[in-house]
Amino acid sequence: ADETLRMSRLVEDLLSLSRVESEERMRPITKVELRGLVQSCIVSFATSTQVKNITMTLLGDAGSEYFVQGDQDQLRQVCNNLLENAIKYGGADGRIKLDIKTVDHDTLLRLPSICLSIRDTGAGIEQHHIPRLTERFYRVDSHRSRSVGGTGLGLAIVKHIVNRHRGRLAIKSGPGQGTEFLVFLPSLPPS
Repeated sequence: ADETLRMSRLVEDLLSLSRVESEERMRPITKVELRGLVQSCIVSFATSTQVKNITMTLLGDAGSEYFVQGDQDQLRQVCNNLLENAIKYGGADGRIKLDIKTVDHDTLLRLPSICLSIRDTGAGIEQHHIPRLTERFYRVDSHRSRSVGGTGLGLAIVKHIVNRHRGRLAIKSGPGQGTEFLVFLPSLPPS
């Protein structure tokens, strides 16, 4: 039963990755409010965080709105994949902090951006693994990844979705320091 479930997740992730790759050159055109989307993702993981006694906090001004041009379902998938990783690898009794900020001028994107940060208090990742984390099936610790249910495709999906949205993904980590994923997306002015 466990192997069947794992294979089902693997097939689902492969189909998702294939869809994202086929649409990568088509820029999304819908206006999406990011803070509300992130809040709904947090709510969907309430049971998982309670079971592992993880505290999840969304920082910043609750009344602020952050607009990006995007595909709402794909942006939800980015948030869900990153939250799922933080819960799986952040460890029981940990903390996950999310933050959304405006960046007046992102030097790599060369335009105003919104930065979504998801940081956990887990064991962290050694520096030599970080450049390869978004490769398909790459695992820092394959035994641990398989035991917590990972397919090795979640971060590859995130990378391709962020690329489709003309954004960028950054990863900060170190042994004993937890891991922070930063998603930078071109911002839209509120209307």
